[in-house]
Amino acid sequence: METVSTGSRLAALRTLMKERKVDIYVVPSEDSHASEYIAACDARRAFISGFTGSAGTAVVTHDKAALATDGRYFNQAAKQLDQNWLLLKTGVADVPSWQEWAADESVGGKTVAVDPTLISSTIADKFNESIKKKGGAGLEAVADNLIDLVWQADRPSRPSQPVVLLPPKYSGTDTATKLTELRKELTKKKGVGFVLSLLDDIAWLFNLRGSDIPYNPVFFSYAIVTQDSATLYIDSSKLSDDCKVYLTSNNVSVKPYDDLFGDAKALTAANSATTEASGPPQKYLMSSKASWALKLALGGEKSADEIRSPVGDAKAVKNDTELAGMRNCHVRDGAALIEFFAWLEDQLINQKAVLDEVQVADKLESLRKRQKDYVGLSFDTISSTGPNAAVIHYSPEPGNCSVVDPNAIYLCDSGAQYLDGTTDTTRTLHFGTPTPAEKTAYTLVLKGNIALDMAVFPKGTTGFAIDCLARQFLWKAGLDYRHGTGHGVGSYLNVHEGPIGIGTRKSYADVALASGNVLSIEPGYYEDGAYGIRIENMAIVREVKLEHCFGDKPYFGFEHVTMVPYCRNLIDETLLTSEEKKWLNDSSKEILANTESYFKDDPVTQKWLVRETQPF
Repeated sequence: METVSTGSRLAALRTLMKERKVDIYVVPSEDSHASEYIAACDARRAFISGFTGSAGTAVVTHDKAALATDGRYFNQAAKQLDQNWLLLKTGVADVPSWQEWAADESVGGKTVAVDPTLISSTIADKFNESIKKKGGAGLEAVADNLIDLVWQADRPSRPSQPVVLLPPKYSGTDTATKLTELRKELTKKKGVGFVLSLLDDIAWLFNLRGSDIPYNPVFFSYAIVTQDSATLYIDSSKLSDDCKVYLTSNNVSVKPYDDLFGDAKALTAANSATTEASGPPQKYLMSSKASWALKLALGGEKSADEIRSPVGDAKAVKNDTELAGMRNCHVRDGAALIEFFAWLEDQLINQKAVLDEVQVADKLESLRKRQKDYVGLSFDTISSTGPNAAVIHYSPEPGNCSVVDPNAIYLCDSGAQYLDGTTDTTRTLHFGTPTPAEKTAYTLVLKGNIALDMAVFPKGTTGFAIDCLARQFLWKAGLDYRHGTGHGVGSYLNVHEGPIGIGTRKSYADVALASGNVLSIEPGYYEDGAYGIRIENMAIVREVKLEHCFGDKPYFGFEHVTMVPYCRNLIDETLLTSEEKKWLNDSSKEILANTESYFKDDPVTQKWLVRETQPF
C-alpha cells in the first residue's frame, strides 16, 4: 500500500473545474449502478486520491482535497493518501462527513458539482439542502465526468464479458415466477413499472451471471419491468444462445444498454399522457440506491418514486435450492481452507519455508480451484501477518508485502464463488507462542461469535438490535471494533448483499431478519501496529421451535455453515463457559464429520484437522 503522488492529477482536475465554473467537485467511489465493487474503468476516486479501499468519497476544491472513509480503512487511507489530502474518519466524534465538509466549503455562493450517474437521488437531494443552508449555490449535475477527462487515454476500457445462464439446479426458481412476484409488489405499491439499476438485482431476476466486475458475477445492464412487459438493457453480443432462448421463453425482450435513459424519458411521457385525463399518473418505481441521473430521466418527483428494491428483498431470502447450495459449497470451501492452514503450518514450522503473504494467498486460491463448481474468488484475499492484520481490509501486493512470521498472528479473510453459492470465511491463527493479550483478545472475539450464533430472537428483530451480542465481551474489557458484525451474502452473487446486515448502520435497523437470509457473523479486534483478530462464519437464519411462542410470533436462530476449525493455540480455555465449550465441541465434531473424507490420502492435513477439532 504505497502512497500515490496526486499533485499533477489534482492540478489537471482544478483546471477543468475553473473552466466549468465548478468550485467543489465530488468524486464517489461507486459506479452508475451503485456497485460497491467496481470495474477498473470506474475507479475514479482511487485514481484522483490514490486510496484504493472499496468505500469512500473524495471532495476537491480549488485549494483543498478531502477523502472520507469508514473505520475499516483508516489505516489504509493514512498510508495511501499523500500530503495533498485530508482524511475524514467517518463515524469518529467531531469529524465532519464528506457532505458536511463540502457544505462548509461552499459558503459564499460556491457551486458544488457531481456526475449525476454516480450519486443516488436521495443523497443528492439531502446534500443539495445542506449546501444551500450553508450559503452555497447548490448541487449541480455535470454530464461530463471530470475525472474521466483527466484520466483520458490511461483509463481502462469498459469490460464486456460473456453472460451465461444459471441453470435451475442452482437458481431454484425461474424468471417467470420471479417476475410474477415482482408484479405483485408493483400492484401493492401502485407503480406502473420498476426500473432496475442494481447489477446483482438484475442478475438474480433473470438467472444470468457475468464477470464485468472482478469477484462479482454480474454484468453491466439495466431493466424495466411493467405489468405486461420485461426489458433487459444489455449489449446483446454478450448473451449466449442459451441466454437468448431462456429470456425469450420467459417473455423478456432485449434492448441495447445505452437505450435505457431515452426509453425512461419516453415511457414516462407516454404514461403521463395516458393517465392525464383520469387523475394523477401512477409513477415508475426505482431503487433508493438508483442514480440521480435515472431519477431525472424518469421526470423527477412527479413521475418517479424511490423505494427499497423489492427484488433485493426477495433475493435476500434464499429458496431451498440456494440454501442447499450454500451448505454444500461451504463444505468444499472449508476443505480447501483446512488443507491450506495445515500446509501453511507445515511449511512454516517443519519445512522452515520463507513465504510472503501473496505466495500463501496464491496457494489458497490453487486449492480452491480444485473444488467442484469453483468459478473464482469472491473478493481479493486478505492475507496478513503481524501488524498487517490490524489493517482491517489489508490487501497484499506482489513485491510489496510481508513475509509470514510463524511467531506472529496470521489473519486470512477469503472467499470464493461457486455455481451453488458464495463463501466468505475469516480465521486467525498463531503457529508459535501467542502473548496473553493475543489469547485474551481472540477468546473474547470467539465468545462474541458464539453468543450471536446461539441467539434466539422473535420475528421482526433487526440486525441492529442484536449487534451488541457479539460485542458484549469486548465491551466489558473496554475493547471494540470499527466494522459491522455481519453482512448479507449472495447466492453465487455479490459477497456483500443488502438489505440485511448486523451492525450499527441505520439501514440495519430498517429491515428485519427473515428465515432464509444468509449473512456473516464476524466480530474482531485490532491492535494498531501489532496484530488483528477476526473470526467470520456464514450463517442461515432459520425458524426454531421453542416451548413457548409469546405473541404468536415465529422465533428465529442461526445455522452456521462454515466448516473450518478455530485456532486452539489462541483460545484461553479459562475464559470459556461450559455452554461455550459445548458449542465449540459440537462445532468441531460437525466440521470433522463433514470434511475428513477429503483428506484420506493427506496425512499432514489429517493430523492438523484431528488436532484442531479435539474436544475441550
